[in-house]
Amino acid sequence: MVLKIVEAFASSFFPTQYIVHIVVGIVVILTLHAISQGRRTTRERDLHGRIVLITGGFTLLGLTILQSLAQRGAHIIALSPEPIDSADVTILISLLRTTTSNEQIFAEKCDVTSPTSIRSFCTRFLTGQDQRIDAIIFAHEYHQIGSLFSRKDKEKERNAGSLTTFLIITLLLPALLVAPVERDIRIMNIVNPFYAAAATLLPPFDLPKGRSVFLGEGIRSLRSIIDTRHLQCILDALPAAQLPKPEKCSSSVPVVNTKAQKLNIVAVSVCPGISRVDTISTFFNADWTIRSTSFGIALYVILQPILRIFFKSPEMAMQSPTQVPDAMPEEVLTPGALYRECAVVALKVSVPEKLALSNPEASSYKKGKGKAGEEVLEIPDDGEYGGEVAGRFVWESYEEALKLWEQENPASEEDVKREEERKRKREKVGVVDEVSPY
Repeated sequence: MVLKIVEAFASSFFPTQYIVHIVVGIVVILTLHAISQGRRTTRERDLHGRIVLITGGFTLLGLTILQSLAQRGAHIIALSPEPIDSADVTILISLLRTTTSNEQIFAEKCDVTSPTSIRSFCTRFLTGQDQRIDAIIFAHEYHQIGSLFSRKDKEKERNAGSLTTFLIITLLLPALLVAPVERDIRIMNIVNPFYAAAATLLPPFDLPKGRSVFLGEGIRSLRSIIDTRHLQCILDALPAAQLPKPEKCSSSVPVVNTKAQKLNIVAVSVCPGISRVDTISTFFNADWTIRSTSFGIALYVILQPILRIFFKSPEMAMQSPTQVPDAMPEEVLTPGALYRECAVVALKVSVPEKLALSNPEASSYKKGKGKAGEEVLEIPDDGEYGGEVAGRFVWESYEEALKLWEQENPASEEDVKREEERKRKREKVGVVDEVSPY
């Protein structure tokens, strides 16, 4: 009886003369979906005992990353703009600990839109008992900023996200440099996928307003990519340190490549591609975490069948930057490179001729300008991502913009009092927070 009902239903809505067309259509849709989701890495790594610091951990992509790291046993410190005793943070942390059977998941208060809050966190971390960091993941810059249906200028918000990454690296880098050489340290900057829209531009912080949301996001992404590349060039120019040895006795895949790495610290940029949750929803102004419009939400819901075919889920967007050639026993990770779909992206950045000729000493990075006996790091120019000229230009733009950002956002009296009160309580009671170990 049931089979007859199913047969009658199928013959009514799917006539037999269209079966071939229907099957071909389903195969085409599944093929397009598989291609659009991108490559999935097959590499696994045991992260027990590794301390990972992550920004943007409470975004949708960030939560997916947190779960993946926790399942592999990582000790996680997730920076949260909300107080660590708030309901949203405590519930999420407790849920992750329960579902992954990993108690080493903590949250720390740090508003990445405030330089004062960032400095406060870094000071607490660097003055704490344990200053170990095995990886820093900057996931806060991936989330889309700006909508197709809004003409509001978002440049301050974009610049703040980029300066957050630069400031945290600047403050925590001394602790990374003095870490034992046997530690394999990663700095991973997750960028949005629109860098190609600005690939012919060298992106400063003072471009004219009124540009499209694609160009604005592309400039932000390209700027972060170039900065990460220049950071790696500076690290490689430092006195050579001994590389950590691959884990021969471990079941995990070794990631140290003695041919590519010059230091035990490797910085890379990663583009997860276009996510329908972190990218498209904000494009349509249908992001539930901000002010959404009824039209944007309706459009986002109506287009769900198409969006699910052509754009990535957070799980697929999370796939790690791994490039594994055939018959290669080790994972090859190119320092300073941009990864997308588990492979290195070759990106050409145009550098104005005037800028390239403005400084004849373009192959060196100076520390302590204007001081006698200044130290000079010789940085070879390989031409990647605009070369040393583009890297130096973006790096110096960050330094100037950071000064202005901190001047525009000084520490309030409440922040100063709150920090002093917190310090007194910690010194007097010596109690460790339930959610944070610091």
